[in-house]
Amino acid sequence: MTQSCQHLHDIHTRGANSDGCEECLKMGDEWVHLRVCMVCGHVGCCDDSKNKHATRHFHATRHPIIRSKEPGETWGWCYVDELFYDPI
Repeated sequence: MTQSCQHLHDIHTRGANSDGCEECLKMGDEWVHLRVCMVCGHVGCCDDSKNKHATRHFHATRHPIIRSKEPGETWGWCYVDELFYDPI
């Protein structure tokens, strides 16, 4: 049986609010890869980055779905259901 995500209906945007991690830009810090919240457009750094702002955004807002902001990548992730989508 294939597990399905009940949070795809939460997707409201595919647009990004910024070209870099919003918090890292404010701090003057760096990131490895970027993720976009598909509910509000927040851009945060990935879990390979020291600050993990995309995951922190999820914990603060409970917005469940992100996508990669990396060129050529089409995948997404649901934090709640721990499901990977490619393409999202």
